[in-house]
Amino acid sequence: MSARSAPGEISRALRLAAPTAVYGGNRIRLLVNGEEFFPELLAAIERASRVIEIETYLFAEDNIGLRVMFALAEAAGRGVEVRLLVDGFGGGQFARRLVHDLGVHGAQVRIYRPERWWRLERKLLRRLHRKIAVIDEQLAFVGGINIIDDHNVPPHARGRLGPRFDFAVACAGPIVQPITVAVRRLWWTLAFVDLRGRAGPLPTMRRTAHQPPVAGGAAASLVLRDNLRNRRAIERAYLEAFDTARHEVVIANAYFLPGRRFRAALLAMAARGVRVRLLLQGQPEYPLQFHAQRALYGQLLAGGIEIDEYVASYLHAKVAVVDQRWATVGSSNIDPYSLLLAREANLVVHDAGFARQLAAVLGQALEQHSRRVDADAYARRGWLSRARDWCAFFVVRLATVVLARGRDY
Repeated sequence: MSARSAPGEISRALRLAAPTAVYGGNRIRLLVNGEEFFPELLAAIERASRVIEIETYLFAEDNIGLRVMFALAEAAGRGVEVRLLVDGFGGGQFARRLVHDLGVHGAQVRIYRPERWWRLERKLLRRLHRKIAVIDEQLAFVGGINIIDDHNVPPHARGRLGPRFDFAVACAGPIVQPITVAVRRLWWTLAFVDLRGRAGPLPTMRRTAHQPPVAGGAAASLVLRDNLRNRRAIERAYLEAFDTARHEVVIANAYFLPGRRFRAALLAMAARGVRVRLLLQGQPEYPLQFHAQRALYGQLLAGGIEIDEYVASYLHAKVAVVDQRWATVGSSNIDPYSLLLAREANLVVHDAGFARQLAAVLGQALEQHSRRVDADAYARRGWLSRARDWCAFFVVRLATVVLARGRDY
C-alpha cells in the first residue's frame, strides 16, 4: 500500500456501518474550557422547564460539581424531569452519593458499570466516556469537559499550572434530535440489561422533538463509538476527512496513541504536502499514556509531521480541524481506550466559520503555550528514556489486545 493511496483504502476498509447522517441548519457555538462551558450549562439548567438529561465520565465533588448538583436538585424540585448518568469509575464514591442526594429531590441518577475492584473483568475499562447534556430537547452540549473545576488538579500542580485546556460545543437546531435519541437509547439500554432493578424506572417515552433549521446555520453530524454497530465510527470519520485534506490538519488530543491505520493516514497526508500539526500532552497527568505516545514520535517526525507539546497545563482537548472547513469536538481521544473500548461522542461540524474559529484558538495555543519537539533532540535522547517510552507503549498495547475483545453494551 503506497503512502499516497493509504488513506482512501483505509477509510473504505473501515466503512462497517451506515453513513453518519448530516443535519443542516444548526447554531453551534464553541466553548473553550470550563470557564465558558459551566456558566452556559448552569444557566440552561436554571431555565429548563421539562427535562434535563446529562451523561458524564467525571463528576467531581468540588466547587463546580456541587454547583451543578445543587442546580439539578433545584430543577427536580420544581418539577423538571432530571436524568443523570455517571460512569462508575470516573464518578467514584461521589456518584453513589449523587444517587441519594439527587434522588430525594426526585432526580434519577444511574451509575454506568459500577466499579467492583474485587471482581476483575475484561469489561472493567469499557467505560462511559461521553460528555453530553440535553435541555428540554432544545439545547445540547457535546464535548470533552467533565463536571469538574478547571483548576482541580493534583496537589503538586496547584499554583504551577493553568486551567485544563478543553472544549465543548453548544448546539441548537436539527442536530439536537439525534443527540437526544442517543442519550435516551443508552438510558433505556441500561434499564433492560440491569435485571436486578438497580437502573431505576424507565423514562416516559415521548416522540423526540424535531427542531427547525436555522437560516445560514452549520451542518453537523453526531458520531458515536460503542461496542456494537459503531466500533470504528469515530476513527472512520477522521480518516474520511483525511482523504480530502489538501492544505493543513491540526489535531489537539490529550492521549494520542493511534493504531497503524491512523498513523499511515497521517504520514500519507504529510507525504502529499499537507501540513500536519499535532498538539499533544506536555504535562504528564498519567505517565503511562504520556510515555507510550512519545514512543511514536520518531516515526511521525521522520514523516514530516510537526509535534508540539502543551505545557501551560493539562491538555484535555479532543479536537481537530481539516483545511479550516471540517472540525470535530468531542470526548474521544486517539488512543486504544477511546477508539476500541469506551463509549464516546464527537460532533463533526462542516462549516468554515466554525472551523476557522477553532483553528484560531488552537493556533494561539501552539504559538503561546506549547514547545516544539525537535527531531534531532528527540533522536539523541538516552537509552533510559527510550526504554521507558517503549515499555509503556507495549504495556498499553498488550492491555488493549486483552481488553478489546468481545461485544457488549
